[in-house]
Amino acid sequence: MGQEDFDRLLAFFKVMGNENRLKIAGMLAEGEHTVTELADRLDLREPTVSEHLAMMREIGLVRMRPEGTRRVYSFNFKALYAMNKDILSREKLAELVRTKPEDEEQRILRTYIRDGRLTQIPVGRKKLLTILKFLSGQFAFETRYPEKQVNEILGKFNEDYATLRRELVDFHYLEREKGIYWRVERGEEQ
Repeated sequence: MGQEDFDRLLAFFKVMGNENRLKIAGMLAEGEHTVTELADRLDLREPTVSEHLAMMREIGLVRMRPEGTRRVYSFNFKALYAMNKDILSREKLAELVRTKPEDEEQRILRTYIRDGRLTQIPVGRKKLLTILKFLSGQFAFETRYPEKQVNEILGKFNEDYATLRRELVDFHYLEREKGIYWRVERGEEQ
């Protein structure tokens, strides 16, 4: 199962994992309804029902057609059948346990790096090592960097460049001697 299919499946369960949206789906499966009719049957406010319908339309489960000044909603069975065939088959669901939808390192980087900046220095070892590996990539092998230049490079990612510099040295991503730093090939995980 590719990332796109995984995202579609996840969106489906996020949308349909709500009691009111499930009830709306059931009512629309019976026949067409307006927002007012759905709101009355569910004892919900119309804006709330409209929000639910918008989420369901976004994943293709609900269709809307204008009828005069009203909007009439219906369940899109074709979308459900297509999803069942394309994603919810036994084979496709079994692929979920055989493939990782997203590389864990990429997820960690996306979580901690926003707009090219490190939002915070992770406390957990695995997350910290992922961030340090990424930061070490900002340094070329076989190049010597004075401490001031190391600070400038790391300062682009986070104002606490001193902690980052120390962690890079402590975890052997950088070596240091007399204020000069260089990137080293990191062997087995420390």
